Amino acid sequence: MRIYVGLLLCLLTTFSQALEVGERLAPWTLLDQFDQPYSLDDGLKVLLVARGMDGGKLVKSALDGKPKGYLEARHAVFVADISRMPSLVSSLFAVPAMQEYNYRVLLDRDSRVASRYPGDESHVLWLQLDHGTLTERKAFSDAAVLRAALESLVP
Repeated sequence: MRIYVGLLLCLLTTFSQALEVGERLAPWTLLDQFDQPYSLDDGLKVLLVARGMDGGKLVKSALDGKPKGYLEARHAVFVADISRMPSLVSSLFAVPAMQEYNYRVLLDRDSRVASRYPGDESHVLWLQLDHGTLTERKAFSDAAVLRAALESLVP
């Protein structure tokens, strides 16, 4: 019986930490692939979160061919959780490759930000915001659909 109660408490704790529509996002700051800081602010409209390589590849495919500043013009940012990547691999290969991207990648090296927004690692999580408050949550598993959603945002 104690095991069931313990399991129930763990589940309730997990669900209570999940961000719900109507809640305000807690502030955070991350460095991008050029070591430039970005802090969450009230002007952000869309937060894209990739918790794994598959999600990162989805974003890369969706933004392929888009001009520099495309996300920023739409008040959107992209957070990539790279916490499971060995630091040697990230510093020698992954981050230098990301410096070639036409868009900013906020690097969550310790999973302290991405872990706040649970989701499938193979998807891209889309958090729609209004002055820092979550208004909608979506998950994308198709680059073309993600691209269309991004194009629907008014720059």
